[in-house]
Amino acid sequence: MLEVNTPSSGRASEEAEPGTTIGDAARLTGVSVHTLRYYERAGLVVTTVDRTASGRRRYRKIDLDWIRVCTRLRATGMPIQAIRHYADLVAEGRGNEKERLAVLEKHRDQVNETIAELQENLTLIQHKIDVYQGRVEAGDADTLWAPPRQM
Repeated sequence: MLEVNTPSSGRASEEAEPGTTIGDAARLTGVSVHTLRYYERAGLVVTTVDRTASGRRRYRKIDLDWIRVCTRLRATGMPIQAIRHYADLVAEGRGNEKERLAVLEKHRDQVNETIAELQENLTLIQHKIDVYQGRVEAGDADTLWAPPRQM
């Protein structure tokens, strides 16, 4: 989304400068303005975010796409340090694709382990639900185990 400022907005000098404002970038990527600034400070953004003459950030499509990648990696549990390492590799450019691949494969394996653990937990929860539903339907739910009351 390209923001165009009109002279009535008080920012006429920035009218012709392309890019998305930090507020729009936050909305488009689903993260907060604070998170966008943090990603930049933490070295997670692989390009230098453009700035207007007055110093306001202007995010390009490549910036927004990369932020979405970072957001997905974080959402799947990748540590900031690992994302920074991956971002550094990407920022270096060509020649380290095998190392980038290794970073992503390692993270994929960790995500798959987490999914397997969650599936096991879900199976147990579903079993407990089935037991309770059966006992409630049979009318003898009060026979289910409960810890003894303390007096």
